[in-house]
Amino acid sequence: SSGRAQRSLLSPLLVLAGLNSAHTELVGEAPACSNSTNQNCLWAQRAEMLEYTANANPKMAEVPVRIFPASLHQAGPTRVIPLDLSAALALPYPATAPNLLASFVRVDEGDAVETGVEHATSQSFYVIRGAGSSVTRAGTVEWKAGDLFVLPYLGDSASAVCEVGRQCVRHSCTAEPEHGGCALYFVHDEPLLRYLGARPVDTRRFSPALYPGSKMLETVDSIPALDEATGELRNRRGILLSSPDSPQTKTLTPTLWSLLNSIDAGADQAPHRHNSVALDLAVSDGGPSAGSTAGSVYTLLGRELDSEGQIVDAVKIPWEAGGVFVTPPGWWHSHHNEATERAWVLPMQDAGLYTHQRTLDIRFMADEAQRLKRGVNRGATLGPQEAPPAAEARVSAEGVVEGAATAAPPLVAGTLMFGHTHDQTGHMA
Repeated sequence: SSGRAQRSLLSPLLVLAGLNSAHTELVGEAPACSNSTNQNCLWAQRAEMLEYTANANPKMAEVPVRIFPASLHQAGPTRVIPLDLSAALALPYPATAPNLLASFVRVDEGDAVETGVEHATSQSFYVIRGAGSSVTRAGTVEWKAGDLFVLPYLGDSASAVCEVGRQCVRHSCTAEPEHGGCALYFVHDEPLLRYLGARPVDTRRFSPALYPGSKMLETVDSIPALDEATGELRNRRGILLSSPDSPQTKTLTPTLWSLLNSIDAGADQAPHRHNSVALDLAVSDGGPSAGSTAGSVYTLLGRELDSEGQIVDAVKIPWEAGGVFVTPPGWWHSHHNEATERAWVLPMQDAGLYTHQRTLDIRFMADEAQRLKRGVNRGATLGPQEAPPAAEARVSAEGVVEGAATAAPPLVAGTLMFGHTHDQTGHMA
């Protein structure tokens, strides 16, 4: 019958080929199609089945640690300079990280250049230096050094303003005396869309926005130098760039996350890590000034922490104003300023996506070290909640445990909570 025929057709896919250890793959032997019009047979040719333990963590091209120097945009003609790591990532399209492509944009004084994407959901432009304007299909924005603006996918119906890509933007530089050309740091999420084989809907997911550099600096400076809770001097003062269109994630766009972070002279920012990649722009490097030398501000990167909370086999990345470095996802990293002036960094991450998925899992060394000393090696979860006193616990008609002592703290971005409940005696159910 047709049922027997289908089982016969698919059964070769379930054959173990040379399964002699826990780490050997299960190889599916695809059946030969004697009838090229048999749809089941043709589809079965594309089916693979792999042994779980050998393939649950597949070997993939890693996101590399990489430095892109400021010299890439400090001289030369007007142009877009993609920071392309697609070869290292084994991707068939330009990408700096699996979900993002970053570029430098150089525009000679008095000149203009076009940047274009086909189907990105988010475009971000940070002005490294100079003053000018950008013509978009949502209008014209004027900018100067330190400003940042973002654009959503604007659909296909708005009138085009230039020729490069469906979402083209035309940038003009009016003044830049130091290097003879303006420079922008341009990041978008088209690699994510290319991977998915998808395109955004025509409805704008968020509105265009401008974050003036002067206002950002003013906001950072308004953060008290002393921590209100501990009375200690803060070694980290920064602001998340958020959008009212992302009320839960509080991110720049649904996919992009950015922070303007400062590190004071002589300060060290302890290690932390997160599951998102960071494409870090060194806005300033603490110099030049008296007593400061090249490399006085730097980041240490590594995969692991030791028992004292220090990064194991750390890679040292010196900051260079206007340069970008890549922090791979999951790597511990710390920032250090041995210069005589405050330094600034603007990371651009795909953390909007991770925060929405509740998988960002940002961790700080001090908290993690305390857990490890207690023998706790947590996953991306909140700690278990204390059982309520039996006298206060009660079960509603719907089977929900109620009582003031059972109230859990609210979830924060990057955590997961599972349904631990307690029975009427206070024991975990």
